[in-house]
Amino acid sequence: MNAPDVKRGRHLTRAKGLRALTGGLFARGFDRIVDRIDSGFDFGTVDAVLPDGSVRIVGGRGPGPVAHITLHHWNALFRLVRGGSIGWYEAWAAGEWSSPDPVQIFDLFMRNRVKLGNVGRPSGLAKLVGKVIHRLRDNSRSGARRNIEAHYDLGNDFYEAWLDRSMTYSSALFAEPISADEPLEAAQARKIETLLARLALKPGDSLLEIGCGWGSLAEIAVQKHGVRYDGITLSSEQKSYTNARLPTNAEASARLTDYRDVTQIYDAIASIEMVEAVGQRYWPDYLATLSRCLNPGGRAAIQYIRIEDDVFEAYAKGTDFIQHYIFPGGMLLSESRFRKIAEANGLEWHDQHDFGLHYAETLKRWRHSFDQAIEEGRLPGGFDEKFISLWRYYLMYCEGGFRGGGINVAQVTLVKG
Repeated sequence: MNAPDVKRGRHLTRAKGLRALTGGLFARGFDRIVDRIDSGFDFGTVDAVLPDGSVRIVGGRGPGPVAHITLHHWNALFRLVRGGSIGWYEAWAAGEWSSPDPVQIFDLFMRNRVKLGNVGRPSGLAKLVGKVIHRLRDNSRSGARRNIEAHYDLGNDFYEAWLDRSMTYSSALFAEPISADEPLEAAQARKIETLLARLALKPGDSLLEIGCGWGSLAEIAVQKHGVRYDGITLSSEQKSYTNARLPTNAEASARLTDYRDVTQIYDAIASIEMVEAVGQRYWPDYLATLSRCLNPGGRAAIQYIRIEDDVFEAYAKGTDFIQHYIFPGGMLLSESRFRKIAEANGLEWHDQHDFGLHYAETLKRWRHSFDQAIEEGRLPGGFDEKFISLWRYYLMYCEGGFRGGGINVAQVTLVKG
């Protein structure tokens, strides 16, 4: 077999069978899709093998990763332009494209997000349907509980199979430079201690945690800082797990409570990657709760995931793969918008620290642990291959987003004036 032709620009080598089946006009449509992607790639390169056997070099004009992809069917491109990231996942699940390292593909799409524009975002009917579905998953009190249960109540044994022993499901904070030698559990403990240090806690202080997870922060706060702890969650699985790991002689417990229903006043509030489950419509409610429930001069320390403002408007108008398949009702922050609402509620914004590449490393560790759990048969029953593939894709997709720089994670201290 002859080596595939390598082409740049608008001219691709096509098999005669493709022309016969699709017609020249249809084939030229696929050319234009590839051309549009190529014109949006200022950073990095994609070596693409197309369904007709030709090779296309996409990008190559600026620094960045070199990714490799094989398009097994032209329908993958159609799904991308019509369904955005949802369609791109569905094409991958259908075997219409593959890559030896999909993380690099996701990295490059994010790295080139501004010039790519709406390429990779749903359009037409797919966009409308996605918006309707997302709206039906609104984070009202009843909706928020359904959304949280859909993700977090997959079972404690599911998460235990691949999270580290602390059961911490948020970005770790590694020593820099990031090293593969540092255990994930140690980096997770550093993240928690760093966030708690923002609160200047004293023994006997009252601490509210909004979104307690499986209790890793609760355990450290109670045992090392001697606080009186209240944790709230909408996940019954997390509530029971957290209460089981808290000392029986401590003033500490987790309960099923919506953040909007908290009435007690606290010295400090912690919240780690919970606000992404709030939704833009309810950001004012969330921040009003922080302000209402803090003593004057009290501090809230939050860890949050944001999407950069250069693409937030387009992101907010549609529905992406994560919202559709993984986190119903989810919404990454626009930092500028969120900060403005915080300050309007009397919360001063202090000491922001970004560490997006630490999340990329965390996600990489989780994926390797997830794959190891599958290989060793430690994943609980009831999860079929489709679900397993979906979660593997999800972990790669997120890692690529952080490596590409369009999403970031940060800690910030909010002080009530």
